[in-house]
Amino acid sequence: MSSYFFTTCVIQETPNYHTKTTSFELDTIDEAECEVQFRFKKHEVPVLARAMGVSGRFTCPQGTICNGMEALCMLFRRCCYPCRYSDLVSMFGRPVPELSMITNQVVDFIYDQHAHRLTQWNDQLLSPQCLRRYAEAVARKGGALANCFGSIDGTVRAICRPGQIQQLVYNGHKRVYALKFQALALPNGLIGNLFGPVEGRRHDSAMLVDSGLLTALEEHAFVDGQPMCVYGDPAYPLRIHLQAPYRNRPYITPQMEAFNKSMSTVRAAVEWLFGAIINYFKILDF
Repeated sequence: MSSYFFTTCVIQETPNYHTKTTSFELDTIDEAECEVQFRFKKHEVPVLARAMGVSGRFTCPQGTICNGMEALCMLFRRCCYPCRYSDLVSMFGRPVPELSMITNQVVDFIYDQHAHRLTQWNDQLLSPQCLRRYAEAVARKGGALANCFGSIDGTVRAICRPGQIQQLVYNGHKRVYALKFQALALPNGLIGNLFGPVEGRRHDSAMLVDSGLLTALEEHAFVDGQPMCVYGDPAYPLRIHLQAPYRNRPYITPQMEAFNKSMSTVRAAVEWLFGAIINYFKILDF
C-alpha cells in the first residue's frame, strides 16, 4: 500500500514531458519577452525565417512534425543562457527528445543551406565595392594601411577533457583542452570568412593554411587591380594580402611603433566580434 502511494505521488509531482499540452504561437508572445527569450524582436523573426529559407515544416526521423517558425524560435530559445531542453517544455509543449531532435534539424538545415557564405569566398559580402568601403572605414578609424579591409584572428573555445587523444586538443598557451576557430572580421560587424573547428593545439598560421583563405585572398582581394589585405597578429606570416605588426622590438623605430599602435586599435574589432557572439548566444560558452 505504501509503495503504491509513493508511486502515485511521484507521478503526480513529475511534469508530463511526453504530452503536447500547448501550441506555440509567436503572435501571442509579448514584444519585450520575445527579445529576452529569443534575442530577436518579434518582427525580426519572420524576416530571418524568410532570409534563411526556413521551410514550412521540419520532419524528424521518427515522424515528429514541427512548423518552421516554431522550430526556428525553438533554436533561438535554446541558444540563450541559461537554458536546458527541459526549460523549453512549458513554452513549446513538447517532450525533451522532440525538442532536441527539432533543434538539431534546424541547425543542420541552416548549415547545409548557408555554410558556404562563411566557409567560401562570399562574392556579395566581399565584392570589390564592399572591400573599398571596408578599407575606407578602417582608414577613418586611424588605420595606417589604406588597403586593409578586415582583421583575422583565431579563437580558443574550451571543451571538457576528452578520454582519448588529449594531447591533440590541449592548448598550451591557454592551458585548456579546446577547439579553435579562425574568423575574418569586417568593419560592419560581420564575419567575412570562418574556418573550424580544428584541434586546440593547432597554431594560427597552420590554421590559415588549412583554411585556404590566403589562396582566396590572392585570387579575389583586388580593387581596381590593387591588392587588398587583412591584418593579423604577429603569429601570422607577412604576405601581400596579409599584414602583421612589426616585430623585433629592440629595433622598432617610432614610426614602426606608431604603425603597430594604429593597426592594433582597429584589429580589436575581431575580439569584440567573438565576444558579441558569446554574449548573445551563451550556450556556446556553457
